[in-house]
Amino acid sequence: MQSFDLSFLRFTFFDVLDVVLVAIIMYQIYNLIRGTIAANIFIGLAILCALYFVVKALNMRLLTGILGNFMNVGIIALIVVFQQEIRRFLLLVGRNASLQRNKAWWKYFFGRTEEEKNNLARIKPIVDACKTMKESRTGALIVFAKYYDEEFFHNSCEYLDAKITKRLLESIFQKHSPLHDGAVIIAENKIKSASCILPLTDNTNLPPQFGLRHRAGIGISEASDATALIVSEETGEIAYAKQGKVKMNISFMELEKLLNKDF
Repeated sequence: MQSFDLSFLRFTFFDVLDVVLVAIIMYQIYNLIRGTIAANIFIGLAILCALYFVVKALNMRLLTGILGNFMNVGIIALIVVFQQEIRRFLLLVGRNASLQRNKAWWKYFFGRTEEEKNNLARIKPIVDACKTMKESRTGALIVFAKYYDEEFFHNSCEYLDAKITKRLLESIFQKHSPLHDGAVIIAENKIKSASCILPLTDNTNLPPQFGLRHRAGIGISEASDATALIVSEETGEIAYAKQGKVKMNISFMELEKLLNKDF
């Protein structure tokens, strides 16, 4: 009876772990580029690579030389082309590794800090302003940044550095206000700036009813660790964007919970 030697199929624990980790990384990369223009760029690069091997096999010297020069700078080209996606991937890794993800353990061992106890008082003016703007269907885009990056925000904004109040937020987004067209940036427990122009998302799978405010809110949550609150001018619906994902038609109770967690 013929026997088969399967000794070459030996797997160790680290081999399995290696495959699992690569699969997780590939899945996360797929999630980052899915539905964005980067997916089409990736397909274009894959076609060019396949074409290079075809023309090389057919000994087509001119095309082989042209595509070969592109292949020689492949890593640099990937970094340049996928700069935004690499930034988002590193942000994702940083978020998952951050101690902010383990606040529940800190509360269990050390109890609530004084800052956390006062958090609900800080977010009350924001929630109250959203209630008024929802009733009057006043469009609004409020971005909550953990740190105010002057290089990122300041160039396209009107700098305020003001206390967070219900009336100030309502005044900024009032339809005849010169500052209403753009986003308000809240950081360090202050309204740092208003009328900010934000990068739009590249996601092509968004609902058609999403306007510039929704796309800008999603875009800033993709490009940084900021979160965005959007009030629709057409419906008064409140949406909340975080890490490129958006929750639609949230209640004020949900809004309080989200702000209490992220702000």
